[in-house]
Amino acid sequence: MPVQRLNRVVIRFAGDSGDGMQLTGDRFTSQTASFGNDLSTLPNFPAEIRAPAGTLPGVSSFQLHFADHDIITPGDAPNVLVAMNPAALKANLTDLPPGAEIIVNTDEFTKRAMQKVGYAANPLEDGSLDGYHLHPVPLTTLTVEALKDFDLSRKEAERSKNMFALGLLSWMYHRPTEGTETFLKTKFAKKPEIAAANIAAFRAGWNFGETTEDFAVSYEVAPAQQAFPTGTYRNISGNLALSYGLVAASRQADLPLFLGSYPITPASDILHELSKHKNFGVRTFQAEDEIAGIGAALGAAFGGSLAVTTTSGPGVALKSETIGLAVSLELPLLVIDIQRGGPSTGLPTKTEQADLLQAMFGRNGEAPVPVLAPRTPADCFDTALEAARIALTYRTPVMLLSDGYLANGSEPWRIPAPDDLPDLRTPFAQGPNHTLEDGTEVFWPYKRDPHTLARPWAIPGTPGLEHRIGGIEKQDGTGNISYDPANHDFMVRTRQAKIDGVDVPDVEVDDPTGTARTLVLGWGSTYGPITAAVRRLRTAGKEIAQAHLRHLNPFPPNLGTVLARYRHIVVPEMNLGQLSLLLRARYLADVTPYTQVNGMPFKEEQLAHVLEATLR
Repeated sequence: MPVQRLNRVVIRFAGDSGDGMQLTGDRFTSQTASFGNDLSTLPNFPAEIRAPAGTLPGVSSFQLHFADHDIITPGDAPNVLVAMNPAALKANLTDLPPGAEIIVNTDEFTKRAMQKVGYAANPLEDGSLDGYHLHPVPLTTLTVEALKDFDLSRKEAERSKNMFALGLLSWMYHRPTEGTETFLKTKFAKKPEIAAANIAAFRAGWNFGETTEDFAVSYEVAPAQQAFPTGTYRNISGNLALSYGLVAASRQADLPLFLGSYPITPASDILHELSKHKNFGVRTFQAEDEIAGIGAALGAAFGGSLAVTTTSGPGVALKSETIGLAVSLELPLLVIDIQRGGPSTGLPTKTEQADLLQAMFGRNGEAPVPVLAPRTPADCFDTALEAARIALTYRTPVMLLSDGYLANGSEPWRIPAPDDLPDLRTPFAQGPNHTLEDGTEVFWPYKRDPHTLARPWAIPGTPGLEHRIGGIEKQDGTGNISYDPANHDFMVRTRQAKIDGVDVPDVEVDDPTGTARTLVLGWGSTYGPITAAVRRLRTAGKEIAQAHLRHLNPFPPNLGTVLARYRHIVVPEMNLGQLSLLLRARYLADVTPYTQVNGMPFKEEQLAHVLEATLR
């Protein structure tokens, strides 16, 4: 059989939320990562634990883009769609380009199943798919037949059809299989019969591709050897990278890590992961609600831990009073917001960037906090370390804004050497730090470092360092309760000055010619689509500059100068223009927002058209 060599492929697995599409996609991703391709993924699933079977709202999908070169998005449109039922086909068909390959499970195309999603006739037979390469495969029947020698009911055997599909796709794209078989043995170690059945279905899918005449060609995508600097890599999701970054930060700070959290989509995986790492001094506390979670975390910060609380937008609202208390107490605390569609409970499993203004201003009074945002799943690791550096150095809560796209998406990550990680060790107060007029040495809890304006971090139980805590305004220096107007004015301005003085690196501008007149400026997870769009325009001979913000409060010190250099500034955001609002207010910059709030990331082609219009 001939082998066609490709430089990139986008595959989407789609089916009911109970069909195992996320597991199938995850396993294909792991195979692809072990093969050495660059990759980017986009899981997409309903918010319901088990959405109605066979319906459009119940469709779950997993998209994987892999290539022999550097890529940074999960792809605009799939080259291959694996549709497990009529709902999966109908929900995803409009995303396919002409000529795309469609592999469908014909066993599910019953009259009732098609009527449920509005098909008046069978789309596999009425000619509506003539513009595509259709591969009708009776996946369910073939899986049940492959497992007939196992002591399984038909319903149990049918559950392995996702592994049959995975085996078929693994054959089509020459993916390694050993990792998946090892994974299945481990996952079902306590149920060896189920493990054996899934492996048998997986091998049957591979063999079907090898022997059927329906697939006239297989495909090969070479490893992306030039895309990666030398090192050891692994595939990693944003939430996993954040978890590892937090553990690394605690080790580099020589502090125990404490997570006080309440489960909420899409942040819960951080709680799940950190609970596995007690051997690194990690303590996780699943609280009864969001307020208790951050309250426990703030108490842990007072007690000398690297304290973290994780949540999404609705939880940030509930935590806002305690974040304000942390501002007043001036204690290091990491508040991680994995953003999702809102308002209220909104779209729990879809992505959005609409919590920026909430992070900046969503507290009563003047309660400033540093705000950071990672740009890619792997960058979540480094951003966690940077957030910890700021929190520990300046004794302040820090907001880290990831989102569902980064949290669930994955890409290759170069594992750093421990010696390359920053030193985050922070001294605790050990004794008196102030001398009164009569010569008495005392401890003042709000006497500040002249460079960082951080107050001393005094651990409870240290003799002589007893001091008051609470939300009532503190007197400068002594920390005593104070209602003095002048003191309050001073403390408010000092807390603001501390945040304004956070050491933030300059923003880097990618402007190869130095003569571009348009700058596209992004933050957070828009980095991938923006970069892909900019590459496309430059390949077409267009001049365009790009910059991306990790630090959103305070802004990089050179940002105003950068903005002043360009005639057109376009700011793509998955909100209604929140960064644009801040830039206009701060720099009086004439920025052009380009916004989207449909729960999905931008597409490369979409952004390229928008940006090209500014170049004319």
